[in-house]
Amino acid sequence: MTQQTIRTAASGRWAETRTAGAGTARSGKRRTVVRQPKMGMLMTAPAFIFVAVFVLFPLGFAVYMSLTNWPLIGNYHFNGVHNYAALGNDPGFVHSVLFTLLYTAIVTIPILVVGYGMAVLVRSNRRGSVFLRTAFFLPYVIGLPTLSYIVLLELQPNSGAVNWVLAQLHITNGATAWLVNTNLALAATCVLVIWFASGLTMVLLLGAMNSIPGDLYESADTLGASWWEKERYVTLPLVRPTIALSLIISIIGSFLAFNQFFILTQGGPGTSTFTVVMWIYQTAFVDLHVGAAAAMSIVLVAVVGLISFAQFLLLRSNT
Repeated sequence: MTQQTIRTAASGRWAETRTAGAGTARSGKRRTVVRQPKMGMLMTAPAFIFVAVFVLFPLGFAVYMSLTNWPLIGNYHFNGVHNYAALGNDPGFVHSVLFTLLYTAIVTIPILVVGYGMAVLVRSNRRGSVFLRTAFFLPYVIGLPTLSYIVLLELQPNSGAVNWVLAQLHITNGATAWLVNTNLALAATCVLVIWFASGLTMVLLLGAMNSIPGDLYESADTLGASWWEKERYVTLPLVRPTIALSLIISIIGSFLAFNQFFILTQGGPGTSTFTVVMWIYQTAFVDLHVGAAAAMSIVLVAVVGLISFAQFLLLRSNT
């Protein structure tokens, strides 16, 4: 049995299933669809109003603020693109961007790999799978701020559970100050986020895996495919759109990281663990430069949007 044989058999059976479903959908559509443009506009009006009021207007107002020297208190005046031109000369902003990129690069792939492994482990109906699904998804239900406070307590030197366990294993002396060292604080935060976010990735991938027709795996079994060959040539190609969605969610979440660092390190030691969002918060509500903070926010929105769009196009072209 060759790899091409598995691909051909699986893709052929999947194409037949999709063609049959599409034909049924098209025939049903001819019979039932009635064009009612006014009704459609009426039904979508509440959603459009909601988006306009809570998304488009705030975004437009933020763009306007970014073109001014708007202080949090006092008068302001228009200064054009000065705030944008000054971003490259702001060492704090540049450092926060680099740190956020590093943090994103560290956590993105582990979240996907761990989430995929969880989905593979619990996708069957074997005994205990329901309990494991609940246990894996529970951190996401609890929420990142709550988990961050719990980890903050457990990382305390001489009193936290983490140091006690490491001391019992004779790895450390039990007095490690995790959150006052940049590398240790980053490592602890990354472990926390991977633990937190992998459950959501598992749920997304599990739904995609359960939607794959069983006869594709039966065809692969008939051809003598191993577990890895079925995973590589049947499962992975068909869950690729969900993998793309998971990556986009992870990257956006990493670029917008705030709670975990604000609670665990407060940007310290010094400003070494300031993320972009934390620096925007610092600029707006501590330094009282709302116009400059708005410019940073617009740049962040643009970068996240471009990265997400590029990921979407790249992964869609391969499906």
